[in-house]
Amino acid sequence: MSESVVKTNSKLRRMAKVLSLAFVIFIQIYWYKLRNKTDAEWEVLWGKIGKKFRETLFELEGLLIKVGQLLSIRADLLPKSFIQQIQDLTDHVPPSEWKEIEQILEQEWGSPIEEHLQWIEKKAVASASIGEVYKGVLINGEEVAIKVQRTEIESIVQTDFRTLRMIIWFAADHFVPVPKGFINFKVLFDELKQVIERELDFSKEKDTLLSFQKRFKDVDIVKIPEVYSDYCSSKVLVMEWMEGIRVTDESRLDQLEISRTELAKRLIEIFLPQWLEPGLFHADPHAGNVLISEDGHIILLDFGMIGEISKRDAANFQGLIESMLSKNFSKAVECLTQLGFLLPEADKRTMEKLLAEMMSFEVNQWQDMDLFKFKLEMNNLIQALPIQVPTRFVFLGRSFVTLEGMIYNLAPEEEFIVILKPAFTNWIKKQGNHGWSFVWHWLQSQPLFKLFYSFKEFLTLPQKLEDLKEKEQRRQFQFTIYENGKRQLFLLTLLSIGGVGVGLYSSHQFLMQFAIGGSLLSTVGYLFLSYQQKKWMKYMHEKRR
Repeated sequence: MSESVVKTNSKLRRMAKVLSLAFVIFIQIYWYKLRNKTDAEWEVLWGKIGKKFRETLFELEGLLIKVGQLLSIRADLLPKSFIQQIQDLTDHVPPSEWKEIEQILEQEWGSPIEEHLQWIEKKAVASASIGEVYKGVLINGEEVAIKVQRTEIESIVQTDFRTLRMIIWFAADHFVPVPKGFINFKVLFDELKQVIERELDFSKEKDTLLSFQKRFKDVDIVKIPEVYSDYCSSKVLVMEWMEGIRVTDESRLDQLEISRTELAKRLIEIFLPQWLEPGLFHADPHAGNVLISEDGHIILLDFGMIGEISKRDAANFQGLIESMLSKNFSKAVECLTQLGFLLPEADKRTMEKLLAEMMSFEVNQWQDMDLFKFKLEMNNLIQALPIQVPTRFVFLGRSFVTLEGMIYNLAPEEEFIVILKPAFTNWIKKQGNHGWSFVWHWLQSQPLFKLFYSFKEFLTLPQKLEDLKEKEQRRQFQFTIYENGKRQLFLLTLLSIGGVGVGLYSSHQFLMQFAIGGSLLSTVGYLFLSYQQKKWMKYMHEKRR
């Protein structure tokens, strides 16, 4: 059997494995919907689905590991029992054979590796789904980290993309209604595709690395590796070798002259501007990509997964923070709406009251709070209210959540506000003319401004509520019609398929033909209703903007 045939069969088996898993999950979910299972039974089902999903990801590796990591931070969309099964996924796979790596290096450099390197360790120091890292020494004696793209990874990624596109087409368009405020899974898929394709091109990571060097050139607490551009290509990235201590290595961290609390402050100082200002941010700051040098500097590595904040988003983020500080909750809700965190049906006045309740305590009360309990309450609040993380903020959320884990590992929870306050205060002072914006937000929160705002809202609120209630009732009624029709056609399809089986078993020609005709008609009817529902949902989504 030729090598090309073997590769094709491998791709088909990979695609079949994923599609069969998706099909089983769809059937289980729809069956539970038809049987009206209890919440407890749903939790058990989602736990089983998450476990099987996790096992499949580890078996197939490749892009699917990154898909699992992405889904693990979508607690606003997916059930808790499912998230628990995949929340600790790590992108670590067995390294390639050295001969394959050597071949790639020689192809990219155009000559034997001995002409470029004095020495190279043939065992990978790190191995992920897209690339592997090797330690080497250049001809001039400088130690370097050599990142090499895995063989056949482009082909595997394209196969996985085709499979995921098929699943999304079937699930989002023709099988189940999109949950919670018509979130667009196609947009989520496009964002994931864009990020993965960017990671596949190491020349883009090189450009990102150079951009971060320029951004942090005047920040003495951070170190970013130098790039050896003459050795770089779309499949090879050569950087300065940098040694450091992992934030999980408590014994070595305790031996440093700088305290762990101070290290946590430095991490916040480095990442806070990335999250709040326009530009690129590191989207994968896990313990392997953020190290501590012996002199206490923060070392940033691996710029393959990055995100970007637009000027509009940055302005709204800043407005949200300033509004929360000044307790101008109407402006805070407006910023949340502009950022896309509030669903269209959210009651803004109720959200203002909730924010006011949350911020009713003084800053000095943070030290007496059970922050872990407070965080759990916040997570429950997000799931209970019409709030969701917009798809464009998925990677920003990943960056924040990952770094949050590091901060809590470095410093006790009761010191969190002490760690955050200096970095945030310094950042506020550096905003220049934004100080005037802060004063304006503060003036807006005073009683006189509130009086006019409340009077205006009071006059229009009854009609707004009545209109909203009527629209929501019509929407829910139409949605129920579509769902009931699809459910009946789905049951008819299953019954017809069963009839085909009985006809084959009993050799009853008429029964088999009748069942095949019934299954075809019910399937066409199901697809037609799904198409109509899709058009209606798209129309409703555009109206809600």
